[in-house]
This record gives sequence, structure tokens and C-alpha cells, in this order.
Amino acid sequence: MQQSASLARPDWVSETMFPFQSNFFTTPSGHQMHYVDEGKGEPIVFLHGNPSWSFEFRHLINGLSSDFRCVAPDHIGFGLSGRSQSSTDHHPDAHAKSVEALLLRLDLRDITLYMSDWGGPIGLDFARRHPDRVKRIVVANTWSWPVNDDMHFRRFSFMMRSWVGQLLIKRFNCFVNKVVPKAVGDPGILTPEVMDHYRYAQPDWGARAACAALPGHIIRASDWLGSIWNDRAAFAEKPALVLWGLKDIAFRAKELEKWKSSLANVEVREFEDCGHFLAEEAPERILPELRELLAKS
Repeated sequence: MQQSASLARPDWVSETMFPFQSNFFTTPSGHQMHYVDEGKGEPIVFLHGNPSWSFEFRHLINGLSSDFRCVAPDHIGFGLSGRSQSSTDHHPDAHAKSVEALLLRLDLRDITLYMSDWGGPIGLDFARRHPDRVKRIVVANTWSWPVNDDMHFRRFSFMMRSWVGQLLIKRFNCFVNKVVPKAVGDPGILTPEVMDHYRYAQPDWGARAACAALPGHIIRASDWLGSIWNDRAAFAEKPALVLWGLKDIAFRAKELEKWKSSLANVEVREFEDCGHFLAEEAPERILPELRELLAKS
């Protein structure tokens, strides 16, 4: 299904909360990918996961765009990007190919990748294919290796891809309404206005196909995840910063330890009071850490 040449920015997007110009890129599969491109300087690319979109990174973009070029795409099926009903477009490898096409079209170099949730494997797929374009990596509550032997992930993936899980996601938008508030350290930071920007980005049954598909790929995309991890020599030596919310219900100390042991040139910052969405929960504490990393040659 090919999208129209351009998509209009919907009225529910707050110009105060999200004061960035909306840009659109036609992916190789013919869909319209929305992205933010603010500021000048070395680029930092923000890659979101499920069920988020570039709105998650608004505080970081505001805090960095005076000195850096901040690029934040919405994966197809998320945020302000176009939708598809093709299951092929919902595989994480398809999302990675769309991100790759955008970053190459923008001809970004010396990239710092900020990766959260599914943004981790999507971003590191780019890093292993284009190591010459990636200068630094930031890992924020994510993973990038097969987890098909881990019951923590197997149970979640099985439940969410079952007919019950699919009904909960598609009919009741449970990823936004239930999972997101449980995944943060303090649900109070998710004000009604903030939550509306996540709810409206997944407005109805048909618009939630990508959101509903990704949990199944936690296990079903094991071969793809394994191929990225087997190529980790392409990015494991780069300057890296791991930002980790210890109250995350998805990624645990076990995953944190794997990052610590796998990245050779890494600094780690742990946030005891935060969960899965650090860019929402602690942007004022993250920004100095990012600036310190970005100052490194």
C-alpha cells in the first residue's frame, strides 16, 4: 500500500510541546516517514521503540539543537508516519531499512546514535552496515541480541502475539494505556497532555498494526537479531554511553550487564528511580551526560 506524497501534521500535535518542523521522506517501500531535523552541527539520531515516536525525545532535542543536528524519525506505523497493513513492513528489519535509507538520503556522518527499546537493534543494524558513518552510540534500556532462550521475553512475546494480546493492543490500545505507565518509575510524569500525544499517535484499530506486530518479533526476529550481534565488532569499540533505568519492567540488570561486558569503550549511568522511558523521565539528568559524550572526539 503506497502512501500519498505527503502527510498533513494533525491538529492534536501541540506546537508548544513539540515545536519542531515536520519533514517527510518516502521510504524505498513507498511509505511516508515523518522525521524531525533540528539544529546544525554533528548529528545525533534518536531512534524510538514501541509504542513511542519522536515526541519522546522532544526535551533532548530542545536541549541539544543549539549545538547539534538532531534527527528523530518515526518508524512506519508510528507517530506521524504513514501506515501499512502489510506484515512485511512491520518486521524490524523493514524498519531498519527505512531508517538506513533516510540517514543515507540525509548523508549523515559522524553520527551519534541514541537508541531506546526497538531503536537499539534498528540503530545497530545501521551501525554494523555503515560503521564509517557512526561515531558514538548511546544505549538506553534496549537490547540487540537473540532472547529466544529467555523465558522473561518468551512469555511476553507469546502473550502479546496471542489473539488475546492482539485484541488488547488493537482494540484497547493497551501498549499505550497500560504498558507505558507501568514501564516508568513515576507514572505521574505522564501528564494527560503527554499521554494524549501517545494515544492520538495510535488512534484506532487499523493504525496499530505495527505496534501489535513488534512484540511477536522479539522472538520471531531472532535470526536477524543474531546477525546484528554477530557483527558487533563493527560498533563495540566506539565511544559508548549506557543510560539505564533500573525500574524498567522490560529490560533488567541482566541486559545491562551484557552491555557492560560487550562494549569496550563504555560509560554507564544508572537511574534508580526511572524505568523504560528515560528521555521522558529524566531529560534534565540525561542532557549533561549526552553533552559530555558528544564532546569526545
